[in-house]
Amino acid sequence: MNAIDSIRDLYKPIQPTVKQSAENVTYFEFLPHPQLQRYIYCYWELRTSAPLHEPFIYRVVADGCIDIYFEISNPADNWVMGFCKKYTEFPLENNFHYVGVRFLPTMFPQLFKVDASTISNKYEALNNVIPETAAFISSQFHEGMSNSEVSMLFNRWFINMVSKVEFDADNRLYEAIGIILQNSGVLNVETDLDTGLSARQLRRIFEFYIGDTPKTFSKVVRFQNILRAKPSTQSLRKNKLFFDAGYYDQAHFIKEFRNFYGVTPSRAFGR
Repeated sequence: MNAIDSIRDLYKPIQPTVKQSAENVTYFEFLPHPQLQRYIYCYWELRTSAPLHEPFIYRVVADGCIDIYFEISNPADNWVMGFCKKYTEFPLENNFHYVGVRFLPTMFPQLFKVDASTISNKYEALNNVIPETAAFISSQFHEGMSNSEVSMLFNRWFINMVSKVEFDADNRLYEAIGIILQNSGVLNVETDLDTGLSARQLRRIFEFYIGDTPKTFSKVVRFQNILRAKPSTQSLRKNKLFFDAGYYDQAHFIKEFRNFYGVTPSRAFGR
């Protein structure tokens, strides 16, 4: 399981746009039980602290993960969002309280034996994908629960689930993922992922466990690495970060960043 453990050490996906949310909108991430941290990156909460004057647009940037989420006042209406190769905008009401589970790359398909490519680039009713977990959420969660209560329920459910699952810890898959993460997504997928699998086999196994190709996953990892670096607009221009990150030129960098984030780098990092 060392190869699986290394994913969390090497990859820390972030959703930065929530920090620029409207007043009275908060986003918070909290850790799962230590037994689950190799599989689940975080539990999260997105909520209003007071009713807003207008509906709220919540933007999710590409992060390479799969999430389960629902509004705690209506847990029967629960969803899963697959790997996405561009940003997604969710129009919300002026008063909401969502909670969710963000799985580390490959872990949702490992736990639930679901082909990740079948839910890529969309959100799907959870009951259509993993009905047992959808029923658990629908019956156990309710409005007014604290984050500690939410965490406790999730921990019990997923610890029990993990104990029954036989993981496919294919070293060739996790070696390829490790190479991508160690290189911050900046590599030649055709030549640098020599792990004993043909290009066709590697693509097939990535599509099942990640939800897209090694190349697309590498682009998302590269994008996430830039987000974590938090460059200033001035340093973006002066230091030509786009060359260091493997982009052909500034136009290529801006186009891909905007596809993953929804705005240009200067808007994302500007003060």
